Amino acid sequence: MLSKNMRWVYISLPIFFFWFFGQIDKLGISVIQTDPGFLQDMGLTGADKNAKIGFLTFIFTVAYALSNLFWGVVIDKLGARKTAMLGIAVWTVTMVMAGLSTSYEMFVLSRIILGIGEGIMIPVSGKFIANWFNRNELGRAQASWISGNYLGPALGALVLSVLIANLTWHSSFFILAACNLILNIPMFYFMTRDKPEDHPKLSKEELAFIRSNDGNMEEKQNFAQDFRYWIVWIGMLVASFLFFGLSIWLPTYLTQGKGFAREAMAGITSLSWLFALVFVLVCGYLADKTKRPGLLAAILFGLCALFLGIAVSATNPIIAGISIGLAMGTQGGVFHLSNLFIVKFSTPETAGRAAGLMGFTNILGGFASYIMGWMRDLSGGDFGPSILMLIAISLIGFVAYLFTLKREAAEAVQIKQAERARAVS
Repeated sequence: MLSKNMRWVYISLPIFFFWFFGQIDKLGISVIQTDPGFLQDMGLTGADKNAKIGFLTFIFTVAYALSNLFWGVVIDKLGARKTAMLGIAVWTVTMVMAGLSTSYEMFVLSRIILGIGEGIMIPVSGKFIANWFNRNELGRAQASWISGNYLGPALGALVLSVLIANLTWHSSFFILAACNLILNIPMFYFMTRDKPEDHPKLSKEELAFIRSNDGNMEEKQNFAQDFRYWIVWIGMLVASFLFFGLSIWLPTYLTQGKGFAREAMAGITSLSWLFALVFVLVCGYLADKTKRPGLLAAILFGLCALFLGIAVSATNPIIAGISIGLAMGTQGGVFHLSNLFIVKFSTPETAGRAAGLMGFTNILGGFASYIMGWMRDLSGGDFGPSILMLIAISLIGFVAYLFTLKREAAEAVQIKQAERARAVS
């Protein structure tokens, strides 16, 4: 059985750790920015400190989003394997650079270069999934690596808190650099190939299964001509704003807004990332089972608004903190579904470009981080106005996906009829 399912080892495992450590590199700043030593070293102590903290994520996501457009084209030409190793090498260097930073400006520069290097993540993953998995298992295939997207920060929040408490904030960056160099790059070099046909250890039976329904695929129009791709694109803009706004400010919200100690903050932050992981796994199963990913995305945006409403009105700090964590978790599910749509609306040849264009939506996440910091400075440190803004944003995502439901319902019926016909024959 294992010999016929090696794609889950050769591809899913490397890109799981790709995201596991990549997300800690990217989002570990949310924990690090609560450390008084880091704030003092970077000069983040003035009246505009929250806006300057938010700017760190803003400038990262601008570089990240713009580079997605570039990397999407490179991947379609160079291949996902070589591009992955190149990008990891870039962000390994930036981890060292961040740990050596002695000024705010130097640290900002490291975040810009990190954004450029990590811009490969969505295009690389989309390209591998499009090439290596049967069309009927895309939901599970996406969930298998997107799990690393949330398990990484879940464990990273705890590990970084321990490292900072017992060593220094500098050491956390050096250790992350070592993980990328020792684990991530070798896994892509030894385990992956751009196409299953090129892998010397893949069985003929597994290759036949991967390609079994390629001949039955309908001719696709260019993904840019499918209106649903652009609805998903709008949904990703919204999800990016919500995800970065919540994830970057959650530890600060817990410590400064709700008075949690560092240990409790790390625990709830880790739990919030686990919520996201659960939403990813559940959506991966339901997307394949129901064939209704658009409906699932609409429900998730509605739940996000609900959880944020509970958080802003709750007087109990634990209920407020967990509600914020659940709201962040729903966007884990949306991110997973959006990556499923990338593969659905593109072809293996255009998956890199489709993913790169989708990855550009992360630019709005940087604005969320900066705007929330700016709003905190204006409101004397209060998070209330920012959360109300996020509720309004989540409702935009809910409405956008409503426009996909009619066509999706019709397609789901056709798919189920085809499956029944094949079962009878």
